[in-house]
Amino acid sequence: MKSYKKAHERLYETAAAQQGYFTAKQAIAAGYADNTHPFHVKSGNWIRECRGAYRLAKYPQPERPDLMRWFLWSRGRDDRPQGVYSHQTALSIYELSDVMPSKIHMTVPPNFHRNGPIPKILVLHWSKLHPSEIESIQGVRVTRPIRAVSDLLRNGSVSSDFIQQAIAGALKRGLLSRSEIQKSIRLSKTARRKIAAMIEEPAR
Repeated sequence: MKSYKKAHERLYETAAAQQGYFTAKQAIAAGYADNTHPFHVKSGNWIRECRGAYRLAKYPQPERPDLMRWFLWSRGRDDRPQGVYSHQTALSIYELSDVMPSKIHMTVPPNFHRNGPIPKILVLHWSKLHPSEIESIQGVRVTRPIRAVSDLLRNGSVSSDFIQQAIAGALKRGLLSRSEIQKSIRLSKTARRKIAAMIEEPAR
């Protein structure tokens, strides 16, 4: 009984840092044998979210449960998530734009691979991100606004009105600076000119 209590405490500590979510390997590391996981799901202690990832049933639901769920889905063989929320999804996490993406956009490393089909809710972008382009929000990784904006300008999937709104909001909240725009190696001269025009023109 005492060992079970310690295992529960260790797992809870791990899950609390991930909004109540945890992986099968994390449960094993906490002290739960692999063959006991189905029992905890069946008894209602855990909720299976996706392959190899669970949530504590009694842990309060986060506002965006989908973010941690798919973040853990992107983990590699080392059990570490590889995905970074990007593009219009990044803007929605920062609450910088009214754009409401129907899909979840995530950037993954060029060598990223998962067995089985990619869930329809996800749009994956294969690219190498520099650590300076990423930050952690609510336990998940998100591209910084400058990278999100440059990605959207490059693929043209979002109206310029939404991008202008995001830039104005990021500047106002200190999430982006004019010098950061000028120094960004991701932005072409054309993109910088577009952003400069958006800054000068009042957002609609």
